[in-house]
Amino acid sequence: IGEPLVYPSIKYKYTSNFMNMMFSSPVRDYQLDTDIVRAIDMLLILHADHEQNCSTSSVRTAGSSMANVYAVITAGIAALWGPRHGGANQEVIKMLEQIHAEGGDGTEFINQAKDKNSNRRLMGFGHRVYKNFDPRAQVLKQHCDKLLNKPGINDPLLDIARRLEEIALSDDYFISRKLYPNVDFYSGLILRAAGIPTNMFTVLFA
Repeated sequence: IGEPLVYPSIKYKYTSNFMNMMFSSPVRDYQLDTDIVRAIDMLLILHADHEQNCSTSSVRTAGSSMANVYAVITAGIAALWGPRHGGANQEVIKMLEQIHAEGGDGTEFINQAKDKNSNRRLMGFGHRVYKNFDPRAQVLKQHCDKLLNKPGINDPLLDIARRLEEIALSDDYFISRKLYPNVDFYSGLILRAAGIPTNMFTVLFA
């Protein structure tokens, strides 16, 4: 809030411009990281091309009334206000923050999530449509792994996330129930590694 407006530059492509406009200022340059730009680019593509979710349907329905483009986009954004659409990757980060605050590495949290009498929920695993591994998650995992292995990426939450992934991919409880890491799990980690604030996650989803 209060930052000067940064205009797009003709020397950058779409995602590079987006990152530069988000993080640079007239008095502070932003050094673009090609791995981060590629990961964000892929994330935007995978979210844009994913059939008829709630906000997409809202946009198409509003557009069918011949509403102007501003009203149509507003309809799609408004659909994200509800708790059942959008925000899942933000919940992943909140879960990781909770585990870190409790001083754990994720092992105990996993055990509690497996207990049906516990109110612990493992966010970012499983999918209502994809009963096997989410194909989008497989693509994002490659970019996520590359980012987390970069020198200078030192975040305890990302270490916890890797531990959760490791346990879930080898635990019969999750394998038998096909509870694999989904696109929200990896997208949350990518956005955090890119330095994007958690409260901006749903904005990017929009």
